[in-house]
Parts: sequence; C-alpha cells; structure tokens
Amino acid sequence: MSILDTYTQPLTAQTAAHLLRRATVGPTQREIAVFTGLSATQAVRQLSDSSESLLSPAVAIDSSLSTTVGQPFLTRPYSDTSNDLYLTSVKYWWLALMTTQKTPVNLLDKLTLFWQNHFVVTSDVVSDHRFINRYLLLLRNNALGSFETLLTEISKDPAMLCYLNGNENEKGRPNENYARELQEIYTVGVTDTDGTENYSEDDVKAAARVLTGWAYTNYETAGTTSIDPAFDISKHDATDKAFSSNYNNTVISSRPGTPNSFATTGEAELGALVTMLLKHASTPRFICRKLYRWYVNPTITPAIETDIIGPLATFFASPENNYAIRPVLEKLLTSQAFFSNDTIGTIIKSPIELVLGALRFFEQPVPDMVTDTNAFRNYFTYAYDAMRSMEFEVLNQPGEFGYEPYYQTGYSRTWLTSVTVAERNKFTDTLVERSVGVKPGFSLGIDLLSWVRTLQSNFDSMSVMPAITCEQVLASFTENLFAVNLSQSQRDFLIDTIMMKNAPRSSWITEWNAFRSASNDAGKRTLVMGRLESLMKYLLRMAEYQVY
Repeated sequence: MSILDTYTQPLTAQTAAHLLRRATVGPTQREIAVFTGLSATQAVRQLSDSSESLLSPAVAIDSSLSTTVGQPFLTRPYSDTSNDLYLTSVKYWWLALMTTQKTPVNLLDKLTLFWQNHFVVTSDVVSDHRFINRYLLLLRNNALGSFETLLTEISKDPAMLCYLNGNENEKGRPNENYARELQEIYTVGVTDTDGTENYSEDDVKAAARVLTGWAYTNYETAGTTSIDPAFDISKHDATDKAFSSNYNNTVISSRPGTPNSFATTGEAELGALVTMLLKHASTPRFICRKLYRWYVNPTITPAIETDIIGPLATFFASPENNYAIRPVLEKLLTSQAFFSNDTIGTIIKSPIELVLGALRFFEQPVPDMVTDTNAFRNYFTYAYDAMRSMEFEVLNQPGEFGYEPYYQTGYSRTWLTSVTVAERNKFTDTLVERSVGVKPGFSLGIDLLSWVRTLQSNFDSMSVMPAITCEQVLASFTENLFAVNLSQSQRDFLIDTIMMKNAPRSSWITEWNAFRSASNDAGKRTLVMGRLESLMKYLLRMAEYQVY
C-alpha cells in the first residue's frame, strides 16, 4: 500500500478537525460536526467544490472618508489621500474572507495564502491599492486551476512587475530580479535532490531578456481608474535567447512580423519560457514539496521524497493532469500520509492560524463590512495588529522568500521567539478577559459564564441536581481544542493545579452551587469565575504553542 493511497476510514471528530485546521485557517465546532462521518474524499471534495468564485468587492472602512465609508472604491479615480485607507480596506477584506468562510467552508483562502507566500508581493513596496487587489484576485481565481496559467499571469501581473522591477527590464539594460526569482523561488529551485544546480547565471540573463518590454499602466497616477499590464515591443530584446543544458539547450526566438503582430511577441515568448520551466524535472517536485510542507509536514525525509514528493510530482506533470493544482491538492489531502499519526500535530500554528483560527473556533461574529463598517474596522484592526505583533504582517513579508518560518531551518518552530510568545499570551488572555470592544454590546472574547450555564440544566433552579463537575467543565473547554488528546496526567494537572489551585475537587460542587444561588454575591462569583478564567487561559496557552 502506498502512503499516497486514499484514506478510507470515516472521519472522526479528531481527523475531521485535523483536515479543517490544515485546509482552512481553523474550524468551528459546527463545521467539525458536519464533517465527522464523511469520507476523506467526500470532505476534501466538499472543501474544493464550495470555493467561492463571486465576491463582493472591498468597501471603504474609515469614517474619515465620510462620503465613501461603506461604499465600493475600486472603480473610483486614484487619489493619494485615500490610497492608504483603501489599501487597509483591501487587507481587511481578505482577512474577512478567511474568517467568515461562507457556508459551506472551503479551502480556497488558505490556498490563496499559500500562493501569496509563494509569489510574494508586498504592500510596502507596491502601495497602490488597485495593484494589490488585482494581484490577490489573480491568486484567488487561479489558486485551484492550472499552474501554467497562474505562472504565466503572475509573470505579467502589474503588482509583480512593480515588486520585482519587471517594468525596468528593457532591451539593452535588462533587470534580472524577476528572472532570477522565477527560477530560484517560483519553479525549479536552486538545486535538485542530488545537489546539482538547476539553472545557471546565463539562464537568468536569458530569461530576463525574454521578459524585456513588460510594464504596467497608471501606477499611483492621480485621476486614473484602470490598471493593466502592457507590452512595449520597442523595449523588447528581439534576439534569440539560448538556455543551458539545464533546459536541454532550449532557444527561445522572437516572433517578429507585421506591426500588428508585435503585441503578441511578449505573450509568445513568455509562453515559451513558462513551457520550458515546466518541463524541467525539478519544477513539479519543487511545487509539490512546498505544498507538502504547507499542508502535511515541514520535515521531508529521503523516504518522503521518494514515496510522496516523487509520485505526486509525476502526477502533477502527467499529460492527463497537465499541471492542474486541484487534483494534486485533493490527492495530498485525502492520502494516508495526510491522516497518519505522524502528521497530526507536526506544525506550530502561524499567527494567522492562531488569531483568525481562534476567532472562528470561538465563533466571534464578523461584523458586516458594508452595513456595520466601523465595527468591522475595529474587529480586523485588532486582528491585524495582533498578528503583526507576532511577526506576521499580512501582505508584508520581510523578503521575496516569504515569511521566514516557511523557509528557514526549523520551519514553523521559528514562529516562537521570546517576543512572539509574550504576544501570543497577550492575545489568548485577551480572549478570556474580553477587553477588546468592537461596538457597544460586543466585546471580542469567550463568554465563559454563558458557556458553563449551557452545561448545567436549569441553571437558576437549585432543585436540579447534580451540579456540573470539574471534569465536565474541562471536557467542554477542551472539546476539539487540541490536535492530540490530552493524557490523564495532563487532565489531572489542569483540574487540580490550574482550576482548583490544589483545593479538593469536592469543594467545586459547593462553590458551583453557591455560585448559582448567589447572584448578588460578588465574592462567590469571583471565586468561580476566577477558576474558569484560569483554566481557559492555561488551555489557550497550551493550544497556541501546540503543534496542530
């Protein structure tokens, strides 16, 4: 049996939660329940089939723009005075897509995040909100489609051309930035599995010459309403471009003809370059390796390379699949390898999975961007700032390689530093303390009292017995919270040391009943609520560090 064979057991709550944690930024309890009992094939197909294609556009979220707040702005003439606010609106709009997850839940936005970290463009460099919005939609609309199409389109995308200086790449003075990253980061990678270099410096130079002449229109140009890629034949190097033996000595020739055909020269050469890169044996392996690390396990052993990456890459590039992304992702997410005990609990949550995942898991409602704009802004300003403090700034990676924990040695462990651990603690404590106001009557966080009241039938009737126990409280608080089940010794520690603070468990019943009957006794309420808050804070700190 191959470890890429389909996992055939019905999903339990644990395996359903595992799939949803990896395929989305994090599940709700309701989603876990819905997916429990499905087959892996049914579950993954539902996640990919339900990916949304039609979206409402971002709207202005800052009340200082009194005439446009709550209104779409992407077709408005560009203005420097509103650009920063509109750029923030686009970022929050994307975060909202990941957090709300229209029913049924889908995998598209977590996958878009993968591609955004693969084909990096940052808003610090590309500050025109229209460029960033177009780029995000390009990634999202092609995330499950053809990698050939995605690679072709991103190579002439205005945001990418701006980010890696493609607009400065002209005949006679080529700029090699994108040509280098195209090979090093986006397709073949630096070396193959034997350590042999996959491309040469001459290949970088040749690829740069292929890409000469591409630019974009109306970047940060006041009064303009459209942006587009543009190809200027007069700035294109029309000579032949010869590549090394790494690419089977391929030669890409210009296609000069009548003046009316010149506009197709850039497309034709770009297409030939993409075809050449896809034919390189390392490209499908490079992409499948990154997908494996993103969704399955950050560690790739020689056995994994042989048993998973190789066969998956062969399928990816096969004539019947032809570089389609969706079938590869479905094969990976339904595999025995994905549901293996060696896979569950191997990745430390990134800040976006911690923050947005917690908001989803504890069902913190997302205010409507259009009808409740100020609350929407407050909600995602807090989420954005919390992630940034943990060294994950949305659409602002520190470099073209992406967020450091996704490529550095140590991989996801790098999310945890002395600084970020403190910020993680601060975030999870805030959820318990409910100290972040979104709007009157709505503070972010967990209503512990309402939660435990649901565990006690007829909470206000003291005639109802027995009272809920410590064990019931812990079981409720930990349901689907951890990827790996807690041991009995851990459960005992959580109850006796954290919740009861070494008081006998039997005293909990007395305290709880007194709590129920003493609606005006602040001391009794403080004692019980203090126990609940201590337990939940500790659980969330455990969960935030735990691999998932």
